[in-house]
Amino acid sequence: MSEINVTPFVDVMLVLLVIFMVTAPLLQQGIDVNLPKAKGRELAPEERISLVIRKDQTIYLNDNPVSLSGMRRKLESVSKLNPNVYLKADRDVPYGFIVVVMGEVKEAGIEKLGMVTEPAISMK
Repeated sequence: MSEINVTPFVDVMLVLLVIFMVTAPLLQQGIDVNLPKAKGRELAPEERISLVIRKDQTIYLNDNPVSLSGMRRKLESVSKLNPNVYLKADRDVPYGFIVVVMGEVKEAGIEKLGMVTEPAISMK
């Protein structure tokens, strides 16, 4: 009998498929913030500096927690490269705190500061 039995192969593939389907949603990286919704185009993937403000007003610079003064020092050191900085702030963060952070970013010499939001869904 020279036929190949494919039943074990199919069993292994189905198990792997289930494992990948369960683990794929868990692979989301980054800091969890509740972004506000706004209209606009999606950003092209590129190398950029990510600044995240969580609900409890903790600041993360590229997924590393920093203080307000530490953030400014790090941004001053890279401001000569004229990078794009993208700010993600939780919708429940007070507006005044966001303005303070934006002021520190501008004082550090960063000219390009973008605000990241989730796309608004419109039912037309």
